[in-house]
Amino acid sequence: MTASSKLSKIKTFNQFLSTADYSLMNSLKADPKATCDGQDHSPREVFSGHYVPVTPTAIPKPQYITHSKTLFKELGLSHELALDEEFSRLFTGDISVAKAPMPPTGWATGYALSIYGTEYTQQCPFGTGNGYGDGRAISIFEGIFNGRRWEMQLKGGGPTPYCRGADGRAVLRSSVREFLAQEYMYALGVPTSRSLTLYVSRSETVRRPWYEEGSRSIDPDILVNTPAAVTTRVAPSFLRVGQLELFARRARSNSHSGAQNELKMIVKHLIQRNYEQDIDTSLEFKDQVVDLAHLFRGRLTSLISNWMRIGYCQGNFNSDNCAAGGFTLDYGPFGFCEMFDPRFQPWTGGGNHFSFFNQPAAAEANYQMFWSAIRPLLIDDKEALIKLDTIRTDFAKVMRQEIEAMWAKKLGLTSYDENLVNELLKLMILSKVDYTIFFRKLSNIPENIIPLKGSFYLPSSEQVDIQWNAWLKNWRNLLTNQSNFYEASSAMKLTNPQYTWREWLVVPAYKKAEEGDYRLIKELQTILTNPYEEQSSGLEAKYNRLMPNKFFNTGGVSHYSCSS
Repeated sequence: MTASSKLSKIKTFNQFLSTADYSLMNSLKADPKATCDGQDHSPREVFSGHYVPVTPTAIPKPQYITHSKTLFKELGLSHELALDEEFSRLFTGDISVAKAPMPPTGWATGYALSIYGTEYTQQCPFGTGNGYGDGRAISIFEGIFNGRRWEMQLKGGGPTPYCRGADGRAVLRSSVREFLAQEYMYALGVPTSRSLTLYVSRSETVRRPWYEEGSRSIDPDILVNTPAAVTTRVAPSFLRVGQLELFARRARSNSHSGAQNELKMIVKHLIQRNYEQDIDTSLEFKDQVVDLAHLFRGRLTSLISNWMRIGYCQGNFNSDNCAAGGFTLDYGPFGFCEMFDPRFQPWTGGGNHFSFFNQPAAAEANYQMFWSAIRPLLIDDKEALIKLDTIRTDFAKVMRQEIEAMWAKKLGLTSYDENLVNELLKLMILSKVDYTIFFRKLSNIPENIIPLKGSFYLPSSEQVDIQWNAWLKNWRNLLTNQSNFYEASSAMKLTNPQYTWREWLVVPAYKKAEEGDYRLIKELQTILTNPYEEQSSGLEAKYNRLMPNKFFNTGGVSHYSCSS
């Protein structure tokens, strides 16, 4: 059988269901107070167990918008399946179509929250932390496709016990953004959760705070009715640092007799789901935990350097938004830096501590919570604790090495030059360069500043040009000593994308979608799934240009709340 025929074998809904294999529900503990039928949609405290069985709430009159052709191919799904009635019903929240071996309920998980290493319970309606978790994200399927295990989760699938009084819905705006962003990040080569499908309700709307057209307000200034939508995100698992943190808190306080064992179970499950290829499970558990700490540190530091490479800012990088598998998760208050600013932060609730260049520090704070969560599992083994603590202590050093390697790669260099990079960053700020356009133009290795001026938001003075030309001369001299220009240019173009996410070009797509016109979404999908490739002159002129002045400081474009 050829690879292509193997990848096209899942053509029917029943064939899709035959891939079902539920490791989470089969190996972890359900909340003992959960209902048997999954009708568990009101806020309540969950004191123990790893998950709550819950049924999603289907959106009425669902309409297909798009699906990920890349992921469908990877999973071996026929593209026609996205329009199959039962498939569409399942991925818009109607789990009544479930047939064996698929169970009749989905599941939601609880987790803790910490911000920069400080534990919080205020966001929990009960003030205890026992009501904080997946409020509108419901996992509905887990299966093995072409030898790999994937979990599928509805975003906007209705309320769960963790909904904190909300309606469990997601608006079309945020659903379009999450679907496209996951497609884009994967195409960039950045570890991420994946997009499967995107559907919208033709009859249900939800009311959310948002921005009036052209608003200069920081916070939303109007209430808008927006169609409800459901996007399905996919990952090997959705385990978060905040989940480990929750079980560690319970173990430390001995909140119930099985708390320590529940912590051990969730860590074992993390290893199985996200590190199976890298950790030898025949080792003693203490050695597996030490390996886990080392591997997660490597994945997390690499992830952050990739975020900074492509201008991504995770505006709310708390421990509950940090995937324990080391990939990008939760595309809510995110953005991509256009005009370069180390303090770039699109989310109005994030503050400077989650800004573009502060992401390494936020990652270290999340790693601190990860380390403190798994540490109780080694408390009786002094040697293992020393190893674990050393891995934690070295986080900043490893992070710095990753960042330095990233800057060298963006500049086509084989080694990092601190003075060169620092001078470059100063000039980028001085000229207010477009982060993506600048580095793509730089990838052509120009001899002087003239070809780069098309990336400047601020007209360049003669004095600034002199500084730029001096920097270019120093950089080109380094390149000459390390590699030939052709090889360096080719490598840089595989590191510095041609296209970036530009919020002002995404806004028209979701606004048109509210009117039932999905053409811009599909056009963006084409661009964002081929970010390193040059497109037609028409698409190039439309999607590879500086942000117009009218969009600076505009609510819903340059900045936005988390109203989704």
